[in-house]
Amino acid sequence: MIRKLPSWVEFGAFSLALNAGIINTVALLGFTHQAVSHVTGSVSALGAEAISGNFSNVLHLLLVAISFLLGATLSGLITQDATLKLGRRYGVALLVESLLLVVALAFLLHRSELGHLFASAACGLQNALVTTFSGAVVRTTHLTGVVTDLGISLGQWLRGNQVDNRKIRLYLLIFFGFLCGSVLGAQGYQQIQLYTLGIAAGITLFLALLYSRYLQAQRVSNQKSK
Repeated sequence: MIRKLPSWVEFGAFSLALNAGIINTVALLGFTHQAVSHVTGSVSALGAEAISGNFSNVLHLLLVAISFLLGATLSGLITQDATLKLGRRYGVALLVESLLLVVALAFLLHRSELGHLFASAACGLQNALVTTFSGAVVRTTHLTGVVTDLGISLGQWLRGNQVDNRKIRLYLLIFFGFLCGSVLGAQGYQQIQLYTLGIAAGITLFLALLYSRYLQAQRVSNQKSK
């Protein structure tokens, strides 16, 4: 069950959700107001644009959704599995995400919508990094599943059933992480506009280095204990 999750997962989940909140808010506040951290909104907008006959926007929205898919695919190639396990190449995946965000920023600064594709790919990669552990679903780039699971837990609690407090804590951390990231993204956009995306790239890079450092320390500790 989710109570088996190592403690560092909660820090990572909050940090990644915060990062996604920054990315999506900057994209929404940008020159075309395009969401990139989830596919649902893009597909809905795609349907609306298809009815209006604006096929250039239809193509762009389709590419945004495909980019999210390609990012998730890239995550699978790097980490080899969606199940959380210490030792997988999460650091490499996070480094790639940071690079994708830098490329996205470069395109967006030149008012190119190609930036949305790279930002969406970065979110797809991040969301696929860790999706399951002992049957628990962990998403960090959108909140639909998080709020759904919180609602289920609340319903069970109201019926007098026992609920997993750690599961609730984890999902609350993701929720408030995304919310805090959204606030930071909006504040940053007011001050430095699209360059706020560079902050998200920096956070991702920091998490990649931190994970690599943690993994190295764990290996040294295991060698000493033998």
